[in-house]
Amino acid sequence: MKNLIQTLKNIWSIEELRGKILYTILMILIYRIGAHIVLPGIDPQAMEAGTQANTGILGLIDAFSGGAFNTASIFALGIMPYISASIFMQLMTVLVPQFQKMQKEGESGRKKINQYTRYLTVIVTILQASAYVTYLKGMTQQSGAILPGFAPYFWLSTVVLLTAGTLFVMWMGEKITDRGLGNGTSLIIMIGILARLPQSFLQELSAKSVRNGQVLIFIIEIAILIAIILGCILLIQGVRKVPVNYAKQIVGNRQFGGARQFLPLKVNSAGVMPIIFAQAIIFIPTIFANYNTQSSGFLQAITDQSNIWYMVIYSVVVIAFTYLYTALIFNPKQIADNLKQSNGFIPGVKPGQPTADYIGAIMDRITLPGAIMLALLGILPGIAQRLGVTQQFATFFGGTSLLIMVGVVLDTLQQIETQLLMRQYDGLMKGGRIQGRQTSSAVQM
Repeated sequence: MKNLIQTLKNIWSIEELRGKILYTILMILIYRIGAHIVLPGIDPQAMEAGTQANTGILGLIDAFSGGAFNTASIFALGIMPYISASIFMQLMTVLVPQFQKMQKEGESGRKKINQYTRYLTVIVTILQASAYVTYLKGMTQQSGAILPGFAPYFWLSTVVLLTAGTLFVMWMGEKITDRGLGNGTSLIIMIGILARLPQSFLQELSAKSVRNGQVLIFIIEIAILIAIILGCILLIQGVRKVPVNYAKQIVGNRQFGGARQFLPLKVNSAGVMPIIFAQAIIFIPTIFANYNTQSSGFLQAITDQSNIWYMVIYSVVVIAFTYLYTALIFNPKQIADNLKQSNGFIPGVKPGQPTADYIGAIMDRITLPGAIMLALLGILPGIAQRLGVTQQFATFFGGTSLLIMVGVVLDTLQQIETQLLMRQYDGLMKGGRIQGRQTSSAVQM
């Protein structure tokens, strides 16, 4: 406890770090206040009475927006349109030569890509806002949440406000990244997810304390949740270290190279992207149905996390997308060329194409267990729900929410520790350095 207090004092004594933390907290408070501002023309009480818990892609959007989706807030779409646009532009930089060239231009190229991402965000937000208006009209048709006098202007005002709200959230995320602590977009998503945790925790505790003997089951659930979080940390930080030797070079009277290092290959190079892609692909029919999940048995099956067919299809899609996305972002040929240029080589493997084949073979082997573990983590909320955990609390047992929370916390703690070590303070942990999601992927250009 004494060490913890001293560490907090060290953090607060660094003026730059203190300013970053306070600025980040201010932006988060503004975001959470905006998440409770209801759209014009909506009766909040009627909206709350007619709201039902969403699952599938609707539950994902509501989780990322911190419950603003279900409450018809001006931040109802949250940061999701920006994430969709960023993912699309990231794929374009891999698949389209013009965008690849633009990315290699340095800072000017990145500025162009960011500008295109913002333009695409506006288009995606307008499309999603239009579908959200249809969803609101269908959901509030019986409850009468939309005020009759505002109905003629509801579509236009809602689309404009939702677009402005998403752009404002995007701006806050960029400001947090520039002047705050950590990645702004990831922090906003994490705060939205954590905003639902207290209520979900209390609901689960209330459900288990009603009947005698259920409190013990609740304690077991918490222990299992902690074990899953530990496993998630291992999945995020797990690497296969490939030994690399560097040839000795003598320049004048000085010797360079000759050291033995390691090339860290991540078990889960794709991160959370396969889960997001899988959920987007599976729930495309619900988007075309204007978020109507009551149309057929098929739509009900793919929006129910506890459905067996959903788990099977979801697992197969996650594994397939893990291999696909890893192949897109991981280039063994480029890594082999970089090693060759820096006079590095893997012992027993010839430089050039043999090195690329060797690295590619290792990635293929370690990606399979990583993909299986990622798929298992994705279906854990459905399994927990089938075992009696309430729907809201089950979302924290795995899936996108848990991966994002653990990854963002690791990245943020790593940045804080870096600031401490730069000023000759002790790190956050005595047992070693904290590794974030980006630490072991620095070699993957």
